[in-house]
Amino acid sequence: MKVTVDFEECLKDSPRFRAALEEVEGDVTELELKLDKLVKLCIAMIDTGKAFCTANKQFMNGIRDLAQYSCKDALVETSLTKFSDTLQEMINYHNILFDQTQRSIKAQLQTFVKEDIRKFKDAKKQFEKVSEEKENALVKNAQVQRNKQHEVEEATNILTATRKCFRHIALDYVLQINVLQSKRRAEILKSMLSFMYAHLAFFHQGYDLFSELEPYMKDLGAQLDQLAVDAAKEKRDMEQKHSTIQQKAALQDYSSDDTKLEYNVDAANGIVMEGYLFKRASNAFKTWNRRWFSIQNNQLVYQKKFKDNPTVVVEDLRLCTVKHCEDIERRFCFEVVSPTKSCMLQADSEKLRQAWIKAVQTSIATAYREKGDESEKQEKKSSPSTGSLESGSETKEKLLKGESALQRVQCIPGNAACCDCGLADPRWASINLGITLCIECSGIHRSLGVHFSKVRSLTLDSWEPELLKLMCELGNDVINRIYEAKLEKVGVKKPQPGSQRQEKEAYIRAKYVERKFVERQPVSVSLLESGTKVLPQSQEEKRHSGPEKSLLAGEQGAASLKAVAVSSDEARRESLFCPDELDSLFSYFDTSSKLRSIRSSDSGIQQSADDSREHLVSTISANSLYEPEGDKQESSVFCDSKQSSPGLQLYRAAFEKNLPDMAEALAHGAEVNWVNVEENKATPLIQAVRGGSLVTCEFLLQNGANVNIRDMKGRGPLHHATVLGHTGQVCLFLKRGANQHATDEDGKDPLSIAVEAANADIVTLLRLARMNEEMRESEGLYGQPGDEIYQDIFRDFSQMASNNPEKLNRFQQSDSQKS
Repeated sequence: MKVTVDFEECLKDSPRFRAALEEVEGDVTELELKLDKLVKLCIAMIDTGKAFCTANKQFMNGIRDLAQYSCKDALVETSLTKFSDTLQEMINYHNILFDQTQRSIKAQLQTFVKEDIRKFKDAKKQFEKVSEEKENALVKNAQVQRNKQHEVEEATNILTATRKCFRHIALDYVLQINVLQSKRRAEILKSMLSFMYAHLAFFHQGYDLFSELEPYMKDLGAQLDQLAVDAAKEKRDMEQKHSTIQQKAALQDYSSDDTKLEYNVDAANGIVMEGYLFKRASNAFKTWNRRWFSIQNNQLVYQKKFKDNPTVVVEDLRLCTVKHCEDIERRFCFEVVSPTKSCMLQADSEKLRQAWIKAVQTSIATAYREKGDESEKQEKKSSPSTGSLESGSETKEKLLKGESALQRVQCIPGNAACCDCGLADPRWASINLGITLCIECSGIHRSLGVHFSKVRSLTLDSWEPELLKLMCELGNDVINRIYEAKLEKVGVKKPQPGSQRQEKEAYIRAKYVERKFVERQPVSVSLLESGTKVLPQSQEEKRHSGPEKSLLAGEQGAASLKAVAVSSDEARRESLFCPDELDSLFSYFDTSSKLRSIRSSDSGIQQSADDSREHLVSTISANSLYEPEGDKQESSVFCDSKQSSPGLQLYRAAFEKNLPDMAEALAHGAEVNWVNVEENKATPLIQAVRGGSLVTCEFLLQNGANVNIRDMKGRGPLHHATVLGHTGQVCLFLKRGANQHATDEDGKDPLSIAVEAANADIVTLLRLARMNEEMRESEGLYGQPGDEIYQDIFRDFSQMASNNPEKLNRFQQSDSQKS
């Protein structure tokens, strides 16, 4: 190994030694600068390489996204996937190269600079320091006088020690210089060699990778040549097709038939017809909007945009009719009427309107010829039909559970098959008759008119709880015993599921409209139908003797308690307006809630108010001509409904909550709004209120009962329900359009009666209904259902009245607890 600085010269400390040191120190300084610069350039190269890899990876991800987008083209997807995988491997190789560069150049050279050159610098500092001390010792030794022996000895000793230390440190410094000069060669070459091997490995891996891809690339190039030929051929074909269609369109402009392109009954895609129509909105403004309509899968649907989900106008075309509309200002209009709504449409021309009407009619006929649509088959698979008949107790248990309307109604005896033709698993119902029907019979029922039969789907429509209970109170067996009582006598054969539609239609019309199979009542009692007086005066007097005497006596004592009742109820009425009214509203959401009492400071007033209310309610009941139930049942007016007029039978059955008898009375021709002049001109609906049955009221309303007919005292069903505290009936009548502003002969409307009776629930319902009515009038929303919160509250009351009526009997519970 060649020595840069001679050790012998180091001991002599000659000018050659000092010159050599100066040369070496300058060289090391320049070496340090070069190495620092190289390390910084290496760091910059690595950072740039990583940025390149990041950008390359983003580019590769873009290729993969393009491959996924081209999933329908197998060639493009496969090629781009292979190329992106190859580029990903190259990115991995680049990352390996940068890691090797960082270890070989950056890390290794930085270690050499920070360790070896730093040791050289430390040795240089020590050498310079001891060299300076040596020079000082020589100068001091030369200046001492010979006659000062002790100073001579001291200077000599210092010079000797300093020379010894200098030789030691100088030798170490020379050694460090020689080692550094020798090591730097190895460190620099070693790091660069490692760096070059890393590149060699990188390019070898890239070469091997692309060598494997090369056959595929050559094959793809050959396919691209063929693709270019095919593309040129496709271009010529498309240009020819373009020219043909352009000529056809030009001929179409001069043709008088503008429907051939749009009307195609035998289309392969199942779309009978499609095209643009104007649709009139169902809002208050009745605006017209252009939409893309189509008839497909026995449904009429439309779309605003192609990407939107189709909106179904008619679920099943078998249930709708189509007709021209000439009574509006717009031309070319026609109307599609379904069971639940109607849709007004406008075509662009008269021929297009005729084509659409013909398409709808053809689809209706085609649907009837089919065995069943796809949606009905899927419903049968998802919800198995209930073939077994269950007892009444099992039915009530099911009503408490969460079954669908279909499952609940089909559990009733006889409802597992169509009431008129016997087809299994019926999906439709007549809500005013309380029977289940197949889809074909339901269409016939709908053609009879709503005054005979109101049809509703058990799967597509929403069902209110009172309607479900009504369906469960009747059923096919009950109705058929009434409407088919003389079927065997007259010798008519009941249609079967496979019978012709005309045969079913004739039978259903004879059964429900002409009522040919109903067992008629004797003619001798038909005079009672007029509602004339049926009890002699003596019997009327007997009726008021006995138990009624105590009630009449109570009227005499009522006047003395009236002042107390009014004064004590004032405090309670004040609390009804706020906040008890709101408390009563929200207390239904807590199953354990009871009637909230007034604060402890008002306990005395509350107690007196409750005691007085009992007398007040008794007084109101007496003044309303409400008779004890036992006396009513003993009255000769209600003796054996089978021998009474149909109207009187309906009147009596409504009070007794007997829906089969009510249905029989209607079948015998009873007027649903029959008036009993002997009972203050009360109607069956008023009697149903007095009987306390919500389902009975719903049955009469569904069969056309007028909710606003009043008795001689000016009280309608809503008045009577308010007086009796029947919250569920009040909710039902308000939903059915009862007039809550009507006043009786005393000038009281239902709200004032409820306030006097201190019934917070009914006050809340009446006030909410009045508030909703005022809001609709102020906003001009006539005929609209009202606010969503209002509908939710009434829906909750309906649910409780049908499923948990005990929650609405809080006043009665409170009174019984006090007694």
